[in-house]
Amino acid sequence: MLKLGRREFADTDLLVMAIVNRTRDSFYDNGATFAEDKALDRVRQVVAEGADIVDVGGVKAGPGEEVDAAEEIRRTAGFVAKVRAEFPDVVISVDTWRAEVGREVCRAGADLLNDAWGGHDHGLAEVAAEHDAALVCAHTGGLAPRTPPHRMGYDDVVRAAIDDTVALAERAVSVGVRRDSVLIDPAHDFGKNTWHSLEITRRLDEMVATGWPVLVSLSRKDFVGEALDLPVGERLNGTLAATAVSAWHGARVYRAHDVAATRQVLDMVATIRGSRGPVRVVRGLA
Repeated sequence: MLKLGRREFADTDLLVMAIVNRTRDSFYDNGATFAEDKALDRVRQVVAEGADIVDVGGVKAGPGEEVDAAEEIRRTAGFVAKVRAEFPDVVISVDTWRAEVGREVCRAGADLLNDAWGGHDHGLAEVAAEHDAALVCAHTGGLAPRTPPHRMGYDDVVRAAIDDTVALAERAVSVGVRRDSVLIDPAHDFGKNTWHSLEITRRLDEMVATGWPVLVSLSRKDFVGEALDLPVGERLNGTLAATAVSAWHGARVYRAHDVAATRQVLDMVATIRGSRGPVRVVRGLA
């Protein structure tokens, strides 16, 4: 079982986490949902398309506009409260590495703290414990937040990702986060070159074998673009291929820009695996 706030999910459930950026400079949507009304419209759209989780971000992952904690809180906390009021049953996640931001968004109704920067602020786990929130523990190779990778080297990138994320997960449990509310994330592209991200994807079953539920954030990332030599706007098919491979290997949560397409891929993989039945079966029977 996976517990995310008030919601509980079976081990066979494959969950879509929809990206909602309250930023002016995000790499894909370029500020399309920075305005609060546009962001709310995006939430309504992705919920209708089958998103299980809405992941709100107030700071671009990579280099860009400087956003201090106060501004990040301004972009996220009030918005979380509005989403909570309109969608009481959707899981609300906030993509932040700052404990002070985590505290404010949990007070506003967030269920999950998505720490994409590998425990940079150890206080974030304590905040999750304090508010009975779930926590994502990611592998970034020790980079500081918003730092692009440069000549990163690993003896075994998968082993490094497992060791670091499991250590973060165990620490989170030790400070009071529920064990069934902790996820691990290999963090494709973060602290990694394209070869590393491809290796992580190919061997993702090794992370799944740790027993911690695995989240993957694959959507339109550079490793997809470099594999296919495509710009950001043309990376959907490659993203969906990586999604299908990750689903077959057992990842549980998929952070995505393209919710409807991701939902269909996950449903198809689950149906092939046998954990989900076809919606209808008439061929050869009528």
